[in-house]
Amino acid sequence: MASHGVSRAAGTIVRSEESRKRELQQIAAYQELVDLVNTKERQYTIEVLGLTTKLLNENPEYYTVWNHRRRVLLALSNPPMEDQDQTERLTHNIEELVNDELHLTFGLLRKFPKCYWIWNHRSWVLQQAEKLLSAATAKKIWSGELLLVGKMLQADSRNFHAWSYRRSVVLELERMSTPTSDSAASDPPLPQSLVESEFEYTTKMIKTNLSNFSAWHNRGKLIPPLLAERQADNAARRRMLDDELALICTAINTDPFDQSIWYYHRFLLSTLIPSCPDQSKIAVDLSNSDRAQYYTHEMEYIGEILEDETDCKWIYEALLYLAECSLEVDAGTGAFTTQDMRSWLVQLRRLDPLRMGRWSDLGRALNI
Repeated sequence: MASHGVSRAAGTIVRSEESRKRELQQIAAYQELVDLVNTKERQYTIEVLGLTTKLLNENPEYYTVWNHRRRVLLALSNPPMEDQDQTERLTHNIEELVNDELHLTFGLLRKFPKCYWIWNHRSWVLQQAEKLLSAATAKKIWSGELLLVGKMLQADSRNFHAWSYRRSVVLELERMSTPTSDSAASDPPLPQSLVESEFEYTTKMIKTNLSNFSAWHNRGKLIPPLLAERQADNAARRRMLDDELALICTAINTDPFDQSIWYYHRFLLSTLIPSCPDQSKIAVDLSNSDRAQYYTHEMEYIGEILEDETDCKWIYEALLYLAECSLEVDAGTGAFTTQDMRSWLVQLRRLDPLRMGRWSDLGRALNI
């Protein structure tokens, strides 16, 4: 078995009696810690917070303990207030608690970058910071999150948890950048929109690694708001579509066996079909004749790649999809024949027999 192209080690590991005893001791110590934390479920003190820290460093997947930790943090950040001095001390303590939580989660994410509960807790902490701290302090903290995500994606550019978190951070920063009646002049300035910079970021990440599903997905999500923000006219929209098709065709030529590239290619083609929602279209002034020209161009280009890569199933699947789209707008096209479609389907059955049912359904849908 392999995960992301990395083979797993095979074989049975033989352990010595000493290592086995040491492991049993570790298990016993862990269980003792779990029991201790559970007995203090209704106690909300610094001591209990420290115990949850120790337990979560051992097992960050223990989501019940994250919930317990959040209850402790809420209690510590909302003690009864008696005077102004105490209010100032409380604000300082909350900021300290927030920074400690961000430091904790960053350390855990470096070791466990795909643990849902760590990402969830970090988001919760930031939301609490916005509620409990000044607007300026909260903005400063949120602004540093893109740096964190950048570091996480440098370590693993395909970490979809980090990509999802990045999108939420961008939305939050854009929301916080909107001026309000109580905005202070000293508030740190934030850009009104991050669409342009995020689009450029996807370009950078794709150039680093073509096989990046999340970067391609993010790019597709950014195109409609990017065009709206640029107030792009029909000509600019056509250029955007042509540029994206040129980019993906270059990627296909580089590695036609990469699944993520074909997914983005199909996304671009899906924006051409007449039934595509207006808000998702890239070019909005296309006639059926224009669509047929795009489909024919793509089929010709992919057909050239097929001459050298006859065992690439993604090529045959793309050709059938293009044929299906072409038939919707021009039943009399001469770019392919029914026999071509049958031969492509035969190759799909040969190259991917595990999905035989899917190819049979496709054949019936296309009546071939």
